[in-house]
Amino acid sequence: MGDDRIGLRGDRGAVLGAMMLATGLIAIDATIIATAVPSVVRDIGGFHQFPWLFSIYLLAQAVSVPVYGKLNDMFGRKPIILSGIALFLLGSIFCGAAANIWLLIAFRAVQGLGAGAIQPTTITIIGDLYSVAERAKVQGYVASVWGVSSVVGPTLGGVFSEYVSWRWIFFVNVPLCLLAAWMILRKFHEDRDRARPVVDYRGAALLTVGLTLLILGVLEGGQAWGWTSPAGVAILGLGALLLIAFGFVERTAAEPVLPLWIFRRRLLVISGQLSLGIGAVLMALSSYVPTYAQEVLGAGPLVAGLALAAFTLGWPVAASQSGRVYLRFGFRVCALTGATLVLAGSALLLLLGRHSSLVEVAGICMIIGLGMGLTASPTLIAAQSSVGWAERGVVTANNIFLRSVGSALGVAVFGAVANAVLGSGAVTAAGLTTAVHRIFIGVVVVAALMVVLAALLPADTPQQPAASAEDARAAPPSTRPRGR
Repeated sequence: MGDDRIGLRGDRGAVLGAMMLATGLIAIDATIIATAVPSVVRDIGGFHQFPWLFSIYLLAQAVSVPVYGKLNDMFGRKPIILSGIALFLLGSIFCGAAANIWLLIAFRAVQGLGAGAIQPTTITIIGDLYSVAERAKVQGYVASVWGVSSVVGPTLGGVFSEYVSWRWIFFVNVPLCLLAAWMILRKFHEDRDRARPVVDYRGAALLTVGLTLLILGVLEGGQAWGWTSPAGVAILGLGALLLIAFGFVERTAAEPVLPLWIFRRRLLVISGQLSLGIGAVLMALSSYVPTYAQEVLGAGPLVAGLALAAFTLGWPVAASQSGRVYLRFGFRVCALTGATLVLAGSALLLLLGRHSSLVEVAGICMIIGLGMGLTASPTLIAAQSSVGWAERGVVTANNIFLRSVGSALGVAVFGAVANAVLGSGAVTAAGLTTAVHRIFIGVVVVAALMVVLAALLPADTPQQPAASAEDARAAPPSTRPRGR
């Protein structure tokens, strides 16, 4: 008889532990390299190229997520997450051994492709294993991974860079990848229909290339090239044309890689738009709060990082408790409460000036983090819960992808705002204060739109739909992990 306990001690606990470990891989990797950049540059050079260490990883992850989401629904979750871990493992090994900055950038792309498979698949597997009510409790375990990683990542990066070698920020992934893969192989069991799926190669190629060009154009516009330069216009224009062609191809594809019905369901459309806003706010705070704390308030890098940590800790704390809210009051009330907190915190950002304290900064960041936790997780779970097993991978990946797009747009828009204020001269505390203040105005606008979107969510709490005959064949009861 199966054990229905929730948490790491139940019969599904080993799989949950493996998902937490896999999530930890990409969560730590998102922050661990930031403190190692000076050591990397001193060792292998490439100061002007080092921003690509972040951009290429984000780009590879973002463009591959929708494709992996569809592959999850076609081939099952297990082979996709194992493939993602394998790619992440190879990328980590080659990054650690890279002899120059260009090789390191190339292998960061491999890591990004692995992360693109891991992130949506772990969330999808949890959606498969646990009901809506159970996920309200399980969410705390997963959210805690991001909270711990936000603190552990930069610390590990600094320790390895100062006392061992920056290469160990990548080599440390090797035992973690092997352990996660072993746990999944041993504990996670799913049976799949052995019929050969029809793969939408044309759609996958058009989507991947189109998104690559579009996100690349947004990430590097105004930096590597001008927005109105021939290169900037050509990259964005070609990307848009390929995505339009992708839309036409998907209308006739037997198994579309990104089904167009996703964009016709109210809940999925609104939850996706909320993800865009979440990504933009996340990037604004992550990029400019530490800079403001250091350059305007005179804090050191560690203290400035701790101010932002209040945001990254508030998020998982609220996410872990969000289940109590949406189970009692529904997803709309939970998301609306969270978005309102984000708006309130964003408005308080406008009160910060040259003489504010770091305690004020941390307190405001905590409020916004709590709001994000009450908005991000519940809206994703609502979207997952509105579809069956055979559609859950695509829905999850679409939500995560749109958050990445929001982050990319946030980088471009807020960066343009900062550059317009600061110009090409020397950066002064007064100028940076003005630039950051205007960025915070943009955050308030995004937060206000999030409140409107949350209010437009369907009032009824979506329930796990009954499995169709197709779902029953694709995901029979044996897909639940069995205890050993």
